[in-house]
Amino acid sequence: MPKEGEEAPDFKLRDQNGEDHSLSQYLGQWVLVYFYPKDDTPGCTKEACGIRDNFPDFENLKIKVLGVSVDSVQNHKQFAEKYHLPFTLLADENREVVQKYCVWGEKNTFGHKSFGTLRTSFLVSPEGKIAKVYTSVKPEVHAQEVLEDLE
Repeated sequence: MPKEGEEAPDFKLRDQNGEDHSLSQYLGQWVLVYFYPKDDTPGCTKEACGIRDNFPDFENLKIKVLGVSVDSVQNHKQFAEKYHLPFTLLADENREVVQKYCVWGEKNTFGHKSFGTLRTSFLVSPEGKIAKVYTSVKPEVHAQEVLEDLE
């Protein structure tokens, strides 16, 4: 997993509208890259809606938000439309980026073990370095936590 102070691994993925985004295109501004398990599930919806509800504050601080999961472009489109999400969702269908960031692993959900995306976020500085790693993210308070770290 990339550590604080290290260069954030670059990537190129398609968003919910089929447009390409790379991390390097956002050099010069803060970027929150948040990895989440699955569109339209309870925890992921809480996390996305928390960011949505605080989005004016993210914009005021000039923070680009990139949500990443292994769901398809079409699933992201439906999720973004259903919850009026004003930020970018990126489809990592080949699991290349979750592997690069070491956030694909074994999960234990209510005693059921499976593999999937671990809810982890990376705050990337304008210089392209990892400024903070958030592990064990609590969906309902994550947006506020990130904003408090940058204020």
